[in-house]
Amino acid sequence: MRPLHLSAGHRLLFLISIAILSSCGMPEDRFRLEGQFKNLNQGEFYLYNFKNGTKDTLKINDGRFVYDVELADTTTFVLMFPNFSELPVFAQPGSLVKISGDVSHLKETEVKGTGDNEEMTAFRMATNDLMPPEVKEKAEEFMKEHPTSVSCVYLLRRYFIQSVTPDYPHALELCSMLKDAQPTNVELVQLQHQLQRLQNMRTEGRLPHFTAIDTKGKRVGDSILNNKVNVIIAWSSWNFDSQNAIRQLKMVYDEHPRDINVITICLDASPSEGRNIFARDSLKWPNICDGLMWDSPLVTDLGLAFVPDNIVTDAQGNIKARSLKTSELRTKANEMVGK
Repeated sequence: MRPLHLSAGHRLLFLISIAILSSCGMPEDRFRLEGQFKNLNQGEFYLYNFKNGTKDTLKINDGRFVYDVELADTTTFVLMFPNFSELPVFAQPGSLVKISGDVSHLKETEVKGTGDNEEMTAFRMATNDLMPPEVKEKAEEFMKEHPTSVSCVYLLRRYFIQSVTPDYPHALELCSMLKDAQPTNVELVQLQHQLQRLQNMRTEGRLPHFTAIDTKGKRVGDSILNNKVNVIIAWSSWNFDSQNAIRQLKMVYDEHPRDINVITICLDASPSEGRNIFARDSLKWPNICDGLMWDSPLVTDLGLAFVPDNIVTDAQGNIKARSLKTSELRTKANEMVGK
């Protein structure tokens, strides 16, 4: 075979083509996220993977960061900013997604690189100035117009389940609609089961019997919930609202240590993060983390379907409240202590 001879011009064109292909191509089993923010030199953002319950820290240098990870399936990440606002990022194996924004106008941050991310960016831009009820209406419109979009699962959780006023029956209707459009989406199948349990979950009656091993290796269960006020809280290291709920409850606990018993159930994939937070905040009650997240039999038996979630009982194990907002939880605990 005769060797291939290229002119200088053709060689340059060939090298440029190879460089372009090398820079744009992504391995099929990896995902890359690149970010650039104005008015930010150095800092840290948290990136949460809701599929496996993990958290990564993104280091910002000169306003930029790069996150490159092996990825087998489509996954939803949530980028948490220092002001606790969040930005969903939909990752696909072999894709490159770019984030650009200004830290002084985080609501206007753009996410580009896949159709799902660009659709979500358009949704956020269109709803930035709307009131929460209007955003919820727009979210439902989006889900009905784009039922096959991966972003619909995020919208369902964000605006219909983890909202201040969750509507479980309507959320189940929307979830069933999405599942019909995405029959192989495992996350929707699990979410549908959780919503069905929530619909049938009693807000009164007796707490189910349970036992589990906490993160210190001790066996705990409903038998220790025998005080004036007893609270079970579902939380995670990747959810700041749940951590705030725990801190608020700790204030009541510190004021009435003889009248309140608490058990927390961590939905992390590993108990290590939970242990660090417990040590930092000097929390003294049992914390359970079996690493099974939403597949945990304990979570299923108690009917805990999101974070933060909670159950309040009296000394006899009677359920007095369920799924209270953080402010309501603190008020309910103080009210029961006073009885």
